[in-house]
Amino acid sequence: MTNIFITLNNYHVVQAIIVGAVLAYLTANIAFSTMMKATTMTVNGWSISLKCGQPGNGLLLRAACARFLPAVNVAQEAAYWTTTIDSAGRTLNGQHEYTLHFPAGQLPPNDAFWSLTMTDVVGFMIQNPIERYSVGGHPGLVPNADGSLDIYIQRTSPAGHESNWLPAPASNFKLTLRAYLPGRAILDGEYHMPPVMKGP
Repeated sequence: MTNIFITLNNYHVVQAIIVGAVLAYLTANIAFSTMMKATTMTVNGWSISLKCGQPGNGLLLRAACARFLPAVNVAQEAAYWTTTIDSAGRTLNGQHEYTLHFPAGQLPPNDAFWSLTMTDVVGFMIQNPIERYSVGGHPGLVPNADGSLDIYIQRTSPAGHESNWLPAPASNFKLTLRAYLPGRAILDGEYHMPPVMKGP
């Protein structure tokens, strides 16, 4: 009989530890999400946080940044925007065609370069037939006659615009734009990424 009571008691202790660990995990994730929302600005569907990586950040903010933006640079070195939705708030999906239009003179201001990367929703690169996983501020992109720039985000090659094509998968995806050595307008929160527009 004593052995039965010991077994039952041990079972309750193990059960309590498991329940406590699950509750701690859920509580931490809620705290991390709340902290990131408080330090993130979202405009035109793009979210950016300029607080991560800064010296003097508290333990909770550092943990939240590590959870959502691992290995992030300080904002003065690189700014990161992410989106999973188009201009109407619909989830980005390769069954549709999209355009990211930068008006003339409105590319991300920087003193190095910028890049737009395509990943799945988790953050892994997605294989595509031309092995192009990003486009950006380097030779190759062709501007429009008025100086604006269109990036075509779709599964099939856009006729006549292949140089500005970022291949999309058949499923949902995420876009990340990085600006290295971002300009003052980015650091001051004055620059906003244009929305991702769904095509015809």
